[in-house]
Amino acid sequence: MAIKVISGDNPVTVAAVARAVGLDVGEPVDARLLPDDQGGLREALATHTVFGRVTPEQKRAFVHALQADGHVVAMTGDGVNDALALKDADIGVAMGNGAQATKAVAELVLLDGRFSHLPDVLAEGRRVIGNVERVANLFVAKNAMSLVAILAAALIAVPFPFLPRHLTLVSAVTIGIPAFFLALGPNKRRYLPGLLGRILRFAVPSGAVAGVAVIASYLLAGSRYGVPPDEFASRCAVEAGARTVADVACWQPGSGATITLLTVFFWILVVLARPFRPWKAALVAAMVGLAVTAFLLPVAARFFNLDAPLPLVWQSLAIGAAGAAAVELIYRLTPSVRSAHHVGD
Repeated sequence: MAIKVISGDNPVTVAAVARAVGLDVGEPVDARLLPDDQGGLREALATHTVFGRVTPEQKRAFVHALQADGHVVAMTGDGVNDALALKDADIGVAMGNGAQATKAVAELVLLDGRFSHLPDVLAEGRRVIGNVERVANLFVAKNAMSLVAILAAALIAVPFPFLPRHLTLVSAVTIGIPAFFLALGPNKRRYLPGLLGRILRFAVPSGAVAGVAVIASYLLAGSRYGVPPDEFASRCAVEAGARTVADVACWQPGSGATITLLTVFFWILVVLARPFRPWKAALVAAMVGLAVTAFLLPVAARFFNLDAPLPLVWQSLAIGAAGAAAVELIYRLTPSVRSAHHVGD
């Protein structure tokens, strides 16, 4: 991040003020001696920090020259002579005690006129953008999983693997509750272009892996557990108004698929929570604890229609572990996603 001081005052005066606040200003430049072409301005801006005798039109040209070099430009000011530059900057920041015209064209107004608030403003922007990316990955992955599972179930003519209560449990402990805390957590990662592309490159294939794992788990569980296909309609059909299926054997294939889905999505959550901090580790551990409790606590198991004998648990966990390994591979083969998540927060 670089600071350029541009002012209509005498260059020597501007340089003295800049030094007083701790800037390494070098040799100040009199803007009246600068060339009019953008190439000359770009060269001057690359090598100097303080500019005096700058006209409003030149301030605007400075912004354009910096943008032409690929910089994201934030312009601050309080006078009418700053309005043109503020309007064309990527982010215009006006002082609260500044001219009305300047505040009208700015994206951000410092109400008390204190420039020292800008680091906090920048940190808040980074937190919002970085955390939105994490949360969006969770929701897109779930949608991709649902689409793959629905299409696969339709193609091979099997029931959808989950009851609504199964998906309620999965959504709560792998998406809803974690997303709430991840969205509010600190995140100092610098903004990186390509947010939508990164989400699609990770979330869609990861969700597809989860969908395939779920169908595989459901089919394998149905071949060994549950009720025979010829008895399914009589023993497992839910009549209108019935709250649940009384025969717990009917829950077993869906319970196995739920365990597999939880395993894959917990690993997606682990990937998106990187780099790990104690509070993130505690969050993931708490969610895993809630999921395990839903299976072990009888009243919770009945409420969520869950029944999984121990061999089915291990079988479903093994399929889920294979899906989690595939998610990790997707993450490691996507450099832009990995580099974005490895920035400290």
